[in-house]
Amino acid sequence: MTDFDFEKELVLENEHVLLRPLKKTDHNNLIGFSLNEPEIWKYSLIAAAGEENLKNYIKIALDARDAKKEFPFIVYDKKQNSFAGSTRFYDMQLAQKTLQLGYTWYGKHFQGTGLNKHCKFLLLQYAFETLGMERVEFRADNSNEKSIAAMKSIGCTVEGVMRSTMFNLNGTRRDSIILSILKNEWFDSVKENLKKKLTQ
Repeated sequence: MTDFDFEKELVLENEHVLLRPLKKTDHNNLIGFSLNEPEIWKYSLIAAAGEENLKNYIKIALDARDAKKEFPFIVYDKKQNSFAGSTRFYDMQLAQKTLQLGYTWYGKHFQGTGLNKHCKFLLLQYAFETLGMERVEFRADNSNEKSIAAMKSIGCTVEGVMRSTMFNLNGTRRDSIILSILKNEWFDSVKENLKKKLTQ
């Protein structure tokens, strides 16, 4: 399958987490993070701290979905019965069977709980097994050690660092680390290894 219905109300879930399409009204579900946890946005390329910035952040995400470029999700933690953050598919090159997975963030109480691994398993499973992607790519600020460690822990391979790729919000230049998982890697080992970590 190489087509993707951007208008579909795509829901991915297991016993721990539910991902559903981000909506304009989710501003109310995420505003607490935006107002009270500014450290979440340290490496963000789109300002989201504060009420107006969050509205704009959501608008940009939804506009990209309308343009059939990205598909943003809101993340709901079933164990804590609370909305936890957001993530998305982007740079979706369906004809080439590649996409990127990113713009991922969680409130501090959801970090280090295993929630991210559950989210990534569902997203990767859908990308490789339903959409038939050959490659899923991840990018991060090369100084964001926490994010890089999380990506490595789900089975990503580091491909290299692109130097001075863009401006950060504070005006400095960012070096971007590139990681990926290929379809054969998913089926050969990454899927089973990640599945084992979900039960630990």
